[in-house]
Amino acid sequence: MRPWLLLKHFNVPFEEVRIPLFIEGFEQQLAVYTDANKVPVLHDGDLEVWDSLAICEYISEQYLDNQGWPADSVARSLARSASAEMHSSFLNVREQMPMNCRSQKKIDFGPDVLGEIERIDRLWQSLKSRYQSDGPWLLGTFSIADCMYAPMASRFHSYLPTLSDISSNYVATVLKHPSVQQWFAEAEAETEVIQQSEVGTART
Repeated sequence: MRPWLLLKHFNVPFEEVRIPLFIEGFEQQLAVYTDANKVPVLHDGDLEVWDSLAICEYISEQYLDNQGWPADSVARSLARSASAEMHSSFLNVREQMPMNCRSQKKIDFGPDVLGEIERIDRLWQSLKSRYQSDGPWLLGTFSIADCMYAPMASRFHSYLPTLSDISSNYVATVLKHPSVQQWFAEAEAETEVIQQSEVGTART
C-alpha cells in the first residue's frame, strides 16, 4: 500500500501486478519478480527495488524531485524519523491487529499492543500539533511519512482502539484520501480470504 499510495498521490504512471498471497503457488509467482520473496517490489527498467521505504525513497528521488519528503530540513528529519520508526517497530500491533480493509472487529488489546498504540498516538499528536497550520497531514503537506502510516490508520479503522481526537481526525483524513478509498474498494472486490487476518469478533 505504501509505495502504491505515493505513486497514486503524485500521479506517477505505473503498472500494478497483483499476486494473491498465501494461496497455493503464490511463492512461485513471487519468485518471478523478486528473490526476496516478499511484496512490494518495484521494477524500473533493469532495476529491482524491494522494501516499502526503499521504494518510496527511490520514487521520491527519481520521479518526484524529492517531493516525497518535506522541503524544510527539520520537518524532513522528523518525517524520516517517524517513517523509520514505523518501518522497524510496532511488531505487536502488526501481529495482533492484522490489516484487513474489509473488516471491523472487536479484539482484546493486550498491554504490549496498547503500549504501541499509545506511542503512535503520541507521535501523531506531536507532529500534527507542530504542523497543523501547514495542512492536514503529519508534517502538514502529504509525505512519505503519511504513506508509511496509512496501513496503521487502516488498522485503527478496523479495530477502533481509543485514540486522541487529533489522531482520530488524522485517521479520518487518511481514509478520505481518494486513493485510499480506491484501495479499500478494490479490497472489497477481492474474493480471496487470508485466514490469518480474520481475527476478532464482529461488532454489533
